[in-house]
Amino acid sequence: MKSFIKILFLLASAEIAIAQDSLPTGKRYSIHAQATLIPQYHFNFHAPYTGNNSLLPSEPVATSFTTTFFFAYKAFKNTYIIFNPEAAGGKGLSKTLGVAGFPNGEIYRVGDPAPHPFIARLYVEQQFPLSDRKEAIDDDINQIKETKHADYISVIAGKFSLADFFDASEISNDPRTQFLNWSLMGSGAWDYPANTRGYTMGSVLQFIYHDFHIRTALTTVPIEANGPDLEFKWNNAMGVVIEFEKKNLLHFSETVYTCASLGLYLNKANMGNYDLSVKQGIQLNKAPDITATREYARDKKGWYISIDNHFNKIHHYINYSRNDGQNETWAFTEIDRSFATGLHIDGDIWKRKNDHLGIAFVANGLSDPHKNYLAAGGYGFLIGDGKLNYGSEQIAEIYYSWNVIKKLFISPDYQLITHPAYNKDRGPVHILALRLHYEL
Repeated sequence: MKSFIKILFLLASAEIAIAQDSLPTGKRYSIHAQATLIPQYHFNFHAPYTGNNSLLPSEPVATSFTTTFFFAYKAFKNTYIIFNPEAAGGKGLSKTLGVAGFPNGEIYRVGDPAPHPFIARLYVEQQFPLSDRKEAIDDDINQIKETKHADYISVIAGKFSLADFFDASEISNDPRTQFLNWSLMGSGAWDYPANTRGYTMGSVLQFIYHDFHIRTALTTVPIEANGPDLEFKWNNAMGVVIEFEKKNLLHFSETVYTCASLGLYLNKANMGNYDLSVKQGIQLNKAPDITATREYARDKKGWYISIDNHFNKIHHYINYSRNDGQNETWAFTEIDRSFATGLHIDGDIWKRKNDHLGIAFVANGLSDPHKNYLAAGGYGFLIGDGKLNYGSEQIAEIYYSWNVIKKLFISPDYQLITHPAYNKDRGPVHILALRLHYEL
């Protein structure tokens, strides 16, 4: 908490300095920052047995903390440089284990709870205009206040999060301001390439023309499952994704419209195979070990579809994602299929312009090979109770974002998790959190 107060003081000082040098149209840079603190607690729950990767049935409050500085610089006419140093610390419930749809999207699966600085993003973007149509861009995170070409081809190279460009629902995308749960902040079954902290290196190509957007990326993948280090080996260790997005798929007015996106992905890495692991376990008369079957060029294929519906002050989204579930989960979380839907309700309705209410539900599932592996006593990098009485992992979340003062938001959050880690024998789990978020 002391670290969070210090960060708030630094951010407030920076805000005063920025206010004294306001950003006019056409300025070549923007500077922003955020700090987020999330204490989280679950009540004791029923658990007849507990494995190495289980959510513990009883434990104290776990607190996460992140702070980020966002620097954007326009180096040339259509060239942008993005630099985001970040620091993260704290710990998740049960060492960030035991739930596929983990309840805190701001926590990473790292062992040391002490805050550590790192570079989250450092990339260059070059845009090539496709028309003379222009649009006004507001000063915001990683973007500069200016008037620029609305239609363009963009080439991006460097370090970033794929979630910066892909699978970006306006309603459920950011755990710092929206839903906290991992499987609600994006497509749960997209095993998107990233290191332990959620970032990768590579390139993104975007085609933006009116309401049609096409994006594709080629990136590195972790050397180990959900590991900190990345590698790229053509056709052996790499990630590929392509997304088609249609803004205003249905358009009735400026405030009533629908957007949709479809993504397809392929990951290749030194993955283990679930069926082979179970077979080897039977031959050796012991629990299967996915790491013993790893082999380069194994792949995971999948897709996701997301629809955002905007009805004036009420916004609804629906998302479905799926992967083949044959080989080891490698980067994000152990979900092979996921269905999510939710509401974002603007506070204007009750005369609180900057507040909002979020309500969502997600059901996560596993492929048959993945089920059999866990039931035989196998462990993934995130879940594994030693055995399994399978049921879909179902999660409901509700939060209220309260704008206390201009830049400070406090959000009480409640989650109900039924069948944590797909196990009917354990739970249900009731989780409370209080998110403090400051931005400038």
